[in-house]
Amino acid sequence: MGELLDRINKPNDIKNIDAKDYKKLAWEIRRFLVKNVSRTGGHLSSNLGVVELTMALHLCCELPYDQIVWDVGHQSYTHKILTGRKDDFESLRQFGGMSGFPKRAESNCDVFDTGHSSTSISAALGLAKARDLQHGTQKVFAVIGDGALTGGMAYEALNNASKIKSNLVIVLNDNQMSISKNVGGMAGYLGNIRTNTNYTGLKEDVENLLKKMPHIGEALTGSIRGFKDVLKTILIPGMLFEDMGIKYIGPIEGHNIKKMVSAFKGALKVKEAVLVHVCTKKGKGYMPAEKDPSSFHGVAPFFVRDGSSRMIAVQKETYTDVFSRNITALAEACDSITAVSAAMPSGTGLMAMAGKFPDRFFDVGIAEEHAVTFAAGMAAGGLRPVVAIYSTFLQRAYDQILHDVCLCRLPVVFAVDRAGIAGSDGETHQGIFDIAFMMSMPGMTVTAPKNSWELGELLKFAVTHDGPVAIRYPRGEAYTGLEEYRQPVKYGKAEWITRGHGVVLLAAGSMVKTAMEVHAILKGYGFDISVVNMRFLKPFDKELIKEAAASHSLIVTMEEGVVSGGAGQAVMEWLNSSSTNSTKVCCAGLPDQFVEHGPVNVLKEKYGISAEKIAERILGIIAKKNKES
Repeated sequence: MGELLDRINKPNDIKNIDAKDYKKLAWEIRRFLVKNVSRTGGHLSSNLGVVELTMALHLCCELPYDQIVWDVGHQSYTHKILTGRKDDFESLRQFGGMSGFPKRAESNCDVFDTGHSSTSISAALGLAKARDLQHGTQKVFAVIGDGALTGGMAYEALNNASKIKSNLVIVLNDNQMSISKNVGGMAGYLGNIRTNTNYTGLKEDVENLLKKMPHIGEALTGSIRGFKDVLKTILIPGMLFEDMGIKYIGPIEGHNIKKMVSAFKGALKVKEAVLVHVCTKKGKGYMPAEKDPSSFHGVAPFFVRDGSSRMIAVQKETYTDVFSRNITALAEACDSITAVSAAMPSGTGLMAMAGKFPDRFFDVGIAEEHAVTFAAGMAAGGLRPVVAIYSTFLQRAYDQILHDVCLCRLPVVFAVDRAGIAGSDGETHQGIFDIAFMMSMPGMTVTAPKNSWELGELLKFAVTHDGPVAIRYPRGEAYTGLEEYRQPVKYGKAEWITRGHGVVLLAAGSMVKTAMEVHAILKGYGFDISVVNMRFLKPFDKELIKEAAASHSLIVTMEEGVVSGGAGQAVMEWLNSSSTNSTKVCCAGLPDQFVEHGPVNVLKEKYGISAEKIAERILGIIAKKNKES
């Protein structure tokens, strides 16, 4: 593992390492990270960039008493190593293993569960206030990336933090990236600071000169603090943070531990909020990640020698690919179609449209709330905006969808990628709540395609519909089965796939494939059941469901989302409101809880929405009914 890393077995062990060995320890940590992430997959380039930064923070803290809040948290691997969890890295992001994000249940050194961007300053400010009200002495740090500063919540927190009358240290990890290259005014502002050496160079020259003067040098160094503030105002463009009431220190080289420790210790002495601007290199220490940090942000297992994937490259089209191809074609045919991304143009499949129609593509940064209302404004102005956002991040814009889109009945299309169980990123990234929160929104149309063909058809429908439409689709390979079932898309209409008797499966989106697997399993037991592709979850096809209820004794709704507030419960409630209905309804979906990290198939099996588990449940209901009769 490494002679120095072998000495890191519990929190604060880093303090037993000699300062002259810090560089070697950083090298050992990077080697450890590359070796382990190459086997398990995970977030690599972000973690490689903060090794020295994390070491400096730990040298200034006494954990777990002191508190470090990591924004997003996908850069917390070194923190986990330094708090005694290096032996758990073999299970990183594996089912039942260590999370790839900070997790309070995993360690008391993880003070806050994170996974979404722009939250750390708010949480750290709350911790600092709790400390003050309870007369504590904890040091509180918030680590936030420059990409996260494109999120409005960060500025709400900075505005509030300016009023704090005790210490809070905000560490700005500036690597010029989030997942993709940063965009917008803040990126430009930080770039100006980063490249402006006038202030930092002059300050260091003056301080070094004064310190060499015998007897009076140190005193003079302290007395020029006021003059340094004047220099900042003159020589650094904007001084945004100082103007907001946040003391600014930096920029500081983020791979120089000595300088960072000095800056952090200085910041801890100030009885107010302090922002320490640290410049790091994403992917540092591993050449493939340095050359292409975006590709190594989140990686599958790979070969260390060249960074190539260990996975067998099978060129199969994903749902994201299908969306990308179709939205680009639709934009070519209709110049009123625009596309909006919240800092993930590549992940959501909008790069092709961005390249072909740059004037109609907008990356707003990590700002989902703004993305939605910005799209609403475009729709109000006569355009047809398509907002492509992962399900887990779309929930950050709940109020904007409800108030700014649905209330105004605006034709905004939501391409909800990564809907359903997303896998190894865990609780904060599973897209299992979008059906439930959109089902309650008046005027919202919620759809889910059964296969790749239907995604294209639903997108064609959505960009012409007079009102908001959400199309939810899962991560990964697009299902190409059932291609012979191509009933034209009509508003609110479902589609019969098979017609049997006794049991009818009402399946939504990705669960149609599962429903066909259930059909096959039950056929082996002698049951010929029916399968319906719901296609529209809201409004659902009441006419078809009424017909299904009249001809079947059991309806099983199937959705890859939480049952609570979902489409199944809506169907059940509507059927129960009919005094003539006696058909039993069973809802197959996810329980009212967060879903941990792990392979999608394993999680589906655990939570009862695999084909085998649903078939088993149906057979149990049939057996019970036969026994009672």
